[in-house]
Amino acid sequence: MRCQVSKHALEEMKHRELPKALIENILKDPQQIVDEYGNRKAFQSIIKFETGKDYLVRVIVNDNEDPAMVVTAYRTTKINKYWRKK
Repeated sequence: MRCQVSKHALEEMKHRELPKALIENILKDPQQIVDEYGNRKAFQSIIKFETGKDYLVRVIVNDNEDPAMVVTAYRTTKINKYWRKK
């Protein structure tokens, strides 16, 4: 997916120690894409971090822009809260 990254998203990625390569991989091949509020979608994947713990990494994208805009990115342990069962 071709997209740009907002200044806020870059700051959050740095603050939350989420490497840009990880975010790019999730955008290219997410395990799941779910609709969010407004015109946004969450590209998300469950990732095992160096601690051995699983986190859900969510990349929030406004895809109504051209190119799409990454609004923010974060990881959470609340996988069941955000993961959509099919």
